[in-house]
Amino acid sequence: MHILVVEHDSYLAESLIRSLRRHGYDTESANTGKEVLSSFHRADLVLLGLEMPDVDGLEVCRRIREVSDTPIIAIADHGTELDRVLGLQAGSDDCLNKPYGVRELMARIEAVMRRARPEKPTPQRILRGSLVVDSRMRVVRVGGRVIKVTRKEFDLLHILASQPETVVSRGQLMSQVWDDGWSGTSRTIDTHVSSLRAKLGDSNWIVTVRGVGFRLGRGAA
Repeated sequence: MHILVVEHDSYLAESLIRSLRRHGYDTESANTGKEVLSSFHRADLVLLGLEMPDVDGLEVCRRIREVSDTPIIAIADHGTELDRVLGLQAGSDDCLNKPYGVRELMARIEAVMRRARPEKPTPQRILRGSLVVDSRMRVVRVGGRVIKVTRKEFDLLHILASQPETVVSRGQLMSQVWDDGWSGTSRTIDTHVSSLRAKLGDSNWIVTVRGVGFRLGRGAA
């Protein structure tokens, strides 16, 4: 997922971009309203800092919303209720006040994207070649053989299996498989993916998309 980061403070912008990339998101940055209005169309979501040197952030938000339904999370510097209300009235999907925690931001990104792109109901029994993922029984089979997996491994595999043609970002996997109180790193995902590949007997079942995340493969031909 591609996120446009709009932040006038270069130090904060760099820190935020590093955090987003660690969570598997692709990013680009802008610090003026002119830059935002010329680049927002490339983004899946805009993190819109409302303080900009050339134009009011609320006006930028309104202009984007006039022509696009791109999800926007407004970020206000002053931290008042009025700032949040004005941001929402200008068309943002959510509004966050500084200072904020990275975990809260990631949770809000995933919540906004779920609302913007509601998921289709997932069948209880997902078939992919010789792979069967049964969410009702929480059972995984390959070629009729039951594969013993942990709860987290099942949840991770089920997310990939339910979106077989989609690359699922590390950020989405972190949000959906691990709760907001989790304090580990994205390396935990790699560990679980490696374990799943070994248990499934074929590394091709889970494909790594470098810099983005993972998608379900097809196993051995």
